Amino acid sequence: MVLVHGLGLSGRYFVPLARRLAARGESVVVPDLPGNGRSRAAARRAPGIGQLADALVGLQRRTLPGPSVLVANSVGCQVVAALAARHPDLVSRLVLVGPALQPGAAAWRQCGRLVADAPREPVSLLGLAAFDYLVTGPLRCAASFRRALRDAAGSFEVNLSRVRAPTLVVRGAGDTIASGTWTRRVADLVADGRTADIPGAAHAAHYSAPDALAALIGTFMAEKTDGTGAAGQAEEPGSPGAAGRAGATGEAEEMGEAR
Repeated sequence: MVLVHGLGLSGRYFVPLARRLAARGESVVVPDLPGNGRSRAAARRAPGIGQLADALVGLQRRTLPGPSVLVANSVGCQVVAALAARHPDLVSRLVLVGPALQPGAAAWRQCGRLVADAPREPVSLLGLAAFDYLVTGPLRCAASFRRALRDAAGSFEVNLSRVRAPTLVVRGAGDTIASGTWTRRVADLVADGRTADIPGAAHAAHYSAPDALAALIGTFMAEKTDGTGAAGQAEEPGSPGAAGRAGATGEAEEMGEAR
């Protein structure tokens, strides 16, 4: 499993979920995308969504043995949608947590939604995010935001419509950034999508409710497919293949760079 962070952040806020998934027997990679966090120096300028997707492709091809489950949050969902649309052979399943940015919403409205979400998140997450934004740099964060807005207006929905991998779209019930209407549309756009809400969580449900999200992912992973990506009947808990489907190592690997 590859866990993909949102705009201006690092993979650090995925560590709680990574630990839960590793405890379930999954092999987990948590990169910092180029230009962000500890990989800030890997890109001279703020990369666009397509460039970030290409970097993630390079990481997968160099370090992973086959198709991966991609778990993304916020603008990271735009990155994995671009990857899945261009390189379906690298994706076995997608989990989109609070997909952003929503096409058609003005920049000021998107910013307002982010501000409204902040009080709903754990204080520890706000401190972690503030540190990551400072490391990435305010100017680079602003440039990345503009590039993400352009992708949302032009390519995001097109990329989603080309996704063939089974996709779970998760929303924290208190998320002010990704609305219920939008997450349902995301699930409708992909070829094989379903939605789930996590009560008591907001935009970063993977951080505030990692146990609940890990359980949802476990159920999603247990669903059989017909060989074409379409999901079918779920396996009974405890049956062969119901856990550890990704060739698990039981350890979470946190990478400082998407090299």
